Amino acid sequence: MDAQARSVLYRTIRRIPNRSLENLLRKWNCLSADQLRALDYTRPKWMIVEHVINFCEENRLSLKHITNLEMIYHIENPDQGTWHAHQLTEPQDDAICVELTQFKEQFKAHLHGVIRHISIKMKKHEDEAIWIRIAWGDNFSKPNHLKPTYVVHHLHTSYVFISNLMAKHKIFLCQALVIATKHGSIKDGHLSTKSLTAMRDLLLRRYQQVFPNAHSRILQERNALPSHPCIGKEHKEHEEMRHQMACEAFGHGSIPKLETAVYKLETKYRGNDNYTLGDKEEFFRGVVRFSSSNLLESFRHCVTSGMAEGPVTPLLSAITQKGRNYFVIADKGPGVSSQASAQRA
Repeated sequence: MDAQARSVLYRTIRRIPNRSLENLLRKWNCLSADQLRALDYTRPKWMIVEHVINFCEENRLSLKHITNLEMIYHIENPDQGTWHAHQLTEPQDDAICVELTQFKEQFKAHLHGVIRHISIKMKKHEDEAIWIRIAWGDNFSKPNHLKPTYVVHHLHTSYVFISNLMAKHKIFLCQALVIATKHGSIKDGHLSTKSLTAMRDLLLRRYQQVFPNAHSRILQERNALPSHPCIGKEHKEHEEMRHQMACEAFGHGSIPKLETAVYKLETKYRGNDNYTLGDKEEFFRGVVRFSSSNLLESFRHCVTSGMAEGPVTPLLSAITQKGRNYFVIADKGPGVSSQASAQRA
C-alpha cells in the first residue's frame, strides 16, 4: 500500500468502535478467515489497527479496496458529519425513466470531463439509495482521499444529500447531478443536520403525519399523560385539541430527530402604529437558534403539555411543512408581519 492508502485505512479503522469492527471487516471481505480469527478485538485500538494494516499489506490491497471499506463504514453509520439537503427542480419529461446504469455513466462522464484527476466510487444500498464517494483533485494534483465528499440520492426523488463539499467543487457536482438526473437546476434545500436518517425521514415523509381534522378528535393511539381524575375530566377537551394541533404540526409517534433550527432576523423596530422607531433605515439583524437532542419532539411536547399556546406558529410548523431548518425572517415594510415574511426562506 502507498502512504495515502495507509492513511485512509488508519483513519477508518480508528473511527470504528471495537464492538462493530469484526462485523464490518467481514462485510468488507478482503481479509481471510484466518486473519479475521487472529484479530483480538479486546486489545487496544492502536494494536488492532497495526494488525489490520499488516494483513492488508500481506494481501497487497490497493487504495481501491481501502476506500471500499470506508464507504461500507459510512453507509452503516450515516448519522455523522454534517449533511446538507439540495432539491432538484425543473425535471425533464424523461427524468422518471432514468436508470442506475445511465445515471452512473452520465455522472462520471461529466466530472471526468471537467476535472482531470478525480476519483468516483458508487454503491447502491438496500434501501435503493445511491451512495457516491468523490475524492477531488484538479488538473495538476491527484485526488485527496483523506477529505472525500459523500453524496446520497434516491433515484426518482428530487432530493440530494451532500456531506463535506468545498465551495470550489460545488458547481461541478451540481452540474453532474442535474445532467445525470435530467433536471433543469438544483437549489439549496435550507436543511442541514448531523443525522442523514432524520433528514431523509423528514423530506421523504417517512414518519407518521397527522392532517387537520374537522372534528379535531384525539388520536386514539396516543398514551394519555397521568393526571388527577377531576383535572383530567375538566380539561380533557383542551388536552385533545392541544395534542391534535401538536401532531398536525410535527407528526405523530416517532418523528425525525433534528437537532437545530435557525432563524435569521432582518427586521426593524416598530411601534404600536407599525411605523419604524427611530430615524435609521438599517435593519436589526440577529440569529435565533433552537437546539435540542430531538427538536421536533421538544416542540410537540411544549404544545401538548400547554407550555406553548396554540395554534402552532407557522414559524415552527414550517420545519416539517417546508422540510427546512434555516429561515430568513425579513421586514417587507409597514403592515407586513414577520411571520408572513418568513415565506421568503
